[in-house]
Amino acid sequence: MTQAIKLAVSGAGGRMGNRIMALAAAQPAQFRLVAALERADSPWTGKDVGSLVGLSPAGVAITATLPETDHDTPTVLIDFSAPEATRQLIAVCRQKHVGMVIGTTGLAEADQLLIREAARDIPILQAANTSLGVNLLLNVAAEMARKLGDAYDIEIVEAHHNQKKDAPSGTALALAESICTATNRNLSAALEHGRHGQDAKRRPGSIGMHALRMGDVVGEHTVYFATGGERIEIRHVATTRDTFAMGALRAAAFIAGSKPGRYSMADVLGIS
Repeated sequence: MTQAIKLAVSGAGGRMGNRIMALAAAQPAQFRLVAALERADSPWTGKDVGSLVGLSPAGVAITATLPETDHDTPTVLIDFSAPEATRQLIAVCRQKHVGMVIGTTGLAEADQLLIREAARDIPILQAANTSLGVNLLLNVAAEMARKLGDAYDIEIVEAHHNQKKDAPSGTALALAESICTATNRNLSAALEHGRHGQDAKRRPGSIGMHALRMGDVVGEHTVYFATGGERIEIRHVATTRDTFAMGALRAAAFIAGSKPGRYSMADVLGIS
């Protein structure tokens, strides 16, 4: 019988961490939670995971660091925390040979370098969005941009809840990056973040990027391709964070069986 994957979750007190742990607990044959991480000053630190996710006591206390004992060293850590926490975790996981699924957004180029270096020793899957549907959208948007060519204007609109800190979303940037890669554009040169002023006419070859923040929107992304007499819209709407949590767990199962290297959700889906 296959042993359950030993799982750690960073950002345990956040929306995503909470749902990942709850859904992992519902799959005891596949996952065994051995660590849940939060900031040292978090009100959840020291409490049993069960109290956080609304279940009976799980025997796992929320801590600021990974367990010291080899018996409780996780096979995979899923990280939905903050850039500063992710930086520290990359080093710790590399030292302890723990695979990673990184869903934290807002990482700088220096962080990407840390990930590339750590991937020499451990398997790391990084995804701006762990939804399976969104990652298929990335593939479709790139292919459409490649086939349609320069005659079609491209605009990306994303919407999230009013407490989201970073804009545009990591997913919107991933969509733009996939389109730029497919069409040999330079991402930073192509992007136009909103438009204003007296001369806001569309620049040929640009990709418009627009961020909406309102209410409790979980996540919506729309890519527009438009030319004279025709407009194509491809859209993904998430109505529950469980979509992302289930994708993150599927990614963790993939990483648990992978060699050191850098991976994406495309590898999980077999479309890389």
